[in-house]
Amino acid sequence: MAYPDIEIETLAEFDQVVARGDLSGYRIQSVNLLERTLALLSADTSAAVFLGCPMEPDAAAKVRADGALVFPPVPDLPFNPYRGLLYTPEELFASLPSGYEATPDAEAYSWFQETKADGDVFSSMLRSIHDDAISDALDEHLRGARVVGVMGGHAMARGGADYAGAARLGRALARTGLTVATGGGPGAMEAANLGAYLAPAADDALAEALDMLAKAPSFVPSVSDWARAAFAVRERWPGGGDSVGIPTWFYGHEPPNPFAGHIAKYFANAVREDGLLARSNAGVVFLPGAAGTVQEIFDAATPNYYGSHGEPAPMVLVDRAHWTERLPAWPLLQALAAGRPMEARIALVDSVDEVPAVLASFGEPYEATPGAVPSSGIGNR
Repeated sequence: MAYPDIEIETLAEFDQVVARGDLSGYRIQSVNLLERTLALLSADTSAAVFLGCPMEPDAAAKVRADGALVFPPVPDLPFNPYRGLLYTPEELFASLPSGYEATPDAEAYSWFQETKADGDVFSSMLRSIHDDAISDALDEHLRGARVVGVMGGHAMARGGADYAGAARLGRALARTGLTVATGGGPGAMEAANLGAYLAPAADDALAEALDMLAKAPSFVPSVSDWARAAFAVRERWPGGGDSVGIPTWFYGHEPPNPFAGHIAKYFANAVREDGLLARSNAGVVFLPGAAGTVQEIFDAATPNYYGSHGEPAPMVLVDRAHWTERLPAWPLLQALAAGRPMEARIALVDSVDEVPAVLASFGEPYEATPGAVPSSGIGNR
């Protein structure tokens, strides 16, 4: 099913459409139109919707008279609730030379902490609008992609064998043509995004990058030092491979990692987690983790159990001892899957090096439907 492309998210797109003299029915998201007054005065803007677009008063009065809906920019916010595109690391970490506390990411978290405490319905509405806009941008970015989710704990430190293994996994998956998606935070999530970032580089680049990052093994006690080490790696190997990070300000004390080329950051953690798993249409890999990773295993298992997304998506748990002895999620997952289609789509492996072959054995995912959350099902083999 084809969906009409009626969203305008950049000034270049606006200029292309307005050249035809007809903006009727379009949705213009967060485009600065202060220098496009003449175009707005001469174009048909009936049934258009302007979301957070700065414009001159004459232009705003004219488009309203045409019947357009105008949602003006909200002043004094550290984020844009109407944004049409995903975040980039450079955007979230702007002002990092002055310390992490000065970055837009930290300022948005501070705003969230203040406003969630006072119960202001206006603030909660702005958060909801923002998160819906992020979901829309994420769908557009991932349209048609084969996405593999990589889950794991935030406490996995740079410089360790587990971190290096997660980075190798991200690199291997990206080199097979998959889009790596993680929770976007530190630890295992960062390692997988790092591997995907360095997938186009020579093999020895990863070892060198791991040595550079080991100098700041954790975001505690200094997020600034942790982030600067990551940007030093990005500067050493510019223009790396793309992957997606999907973090949340709900856990804002954990910063987003700078190795995901596109970042879908949410205020609502439940929307973020469900969306990440649902969009992982090529399967989900679960590295050793604690309570959060256990929750994600069964968040992914539920639609597979009920078949609510069609064919079940692959689930691969890594580290037999961790998932059968320390946190025995695997026996419960096996019991749930017994006698159901998902039984043939779950696997337990000892090493990250086994994961790409296991995922490949499950076959190709269904093609994502344009404009919708990709199915987490797998095509028939």
